[in-house]
Amino acid sequence: MDLNFIFERAVIIMKATRLLYVTCKNPDEARLIATDLVERKLAACGNIIAGIQSIYRWEGLLQNDQETVLILKTSVNRAADCQARIKAIHSYTTPCILEIDICGGNSDYLRWVVDQTLPP
Repeated sequence: MDLNFIFERAVIIMKATRLLYVTCKNPDEARLIATDLVERKLAACGNIIAGIQSIYRWEGLLQNDQETVLILKTSVNRAADCQARIKAIHSYTTPCILEIDICGGNSDYLRWVVDQTLPP
């Protein structure tokens, strides 16, 4: 098989996938959001990392809170819908939602992410 073809296909798959980094008030909220998005086929998978410490300024006051990180894997075509749904069900007024480009990875896994987020 032509190596250029393999490389081009891998680049297309990488460009078709995104990570969403979301902070939540607790693991229950992260679980609720991840379950909702996976059930709707907006995300392929969600990873929950509890117990992070967040220090930030909000409405002029320094905050120091325990939060939970939710990392979602989705396709580029579903990322905007993911963000909209997160905003609709998240408890924060202004939730942290960061969309991160994928620059490498297991192409079989990335293909699975895209397949899992195809609209029904």
